[in-house]
Amino acid sequence: MSAAPPVRVLVVEDDPVAAAAHALYVGRVPGFAVTGTAHTVAEARRALERTPVDLLLLDLYLPDGHGLGLARALRAAGQRVDVIAVTSARDLAVVRESVSLGVVQYVLKPFAFPTLRDRLLRYAEFRTAAGEAGGQDDVDRALAALRAPQPAALPKGLSAPTLDRVAGILRAAPDGITAAAAAGAAGISRITARRYLEHLVDTDRAVRAPRYGQVGRPELHYRWVPGPAA
Repeated sequence: MSAAPPVRVLVVEDDPVAAAAHALYVGRVPGFAVTGTAHTVAEARRALERTPVDLLLLDLYLPDGHGLGLARALRAAGQRVDVIAVTSARDLAVVRESVSLGVVQYVLKPFAFPTLRDRLLRYAEFRTAAGEAGGQDDVDRALAALRAPQPAALPKGLSAPTLDRVAGILRAAPDGITAAAAAGAAGISRITARRYLEHLVDTDRAVRAPRYGQVGRPELHYRWVPGPAA
């Protein structure tokens, strides 16, 4: 029996670094293959005309339009490509509109590889469900494949809003940042900032390295990892 063909994925993301990282993430998940990347709605349309695609990994804020506008146009044209929204948009009205357009998953940035891997594997399980449901239980099991598990609890003393703030500060510092600098930017203590930065390192979203000055002890600099950590 031959293996099922891979799920063909088009990554649509305006940030070239993030697009490359997302493509690398998808490529690490068995059963998925990236057909290409697009940085605008127009590029995505052209890519869809050239190559058949099963799934869009779709950023919502694009330079020439909103990602949901693209999803709406695809539905109107009868294209059955599925969509996983990958975005920083936290407006629940946008989430509701996404659901109404058939977006199968909604992944908030920033995220680590295991988060996207879980969503892709759940989507693959749902996609391969076949046959006629014998009853409500069978329907519930098929739909449950798309439901994400409860997010893992943060370590004691850490909060999601502060983690998002520290992660955003780190992302905006391509040359790296110290705990003291992160603390000043986030309005928290240096010790607290270091705890959040270390958590980002532990979850493969950041790396740290000592940086030596002319005198004194070296300072630890933290840098965001846009792609899969080595």
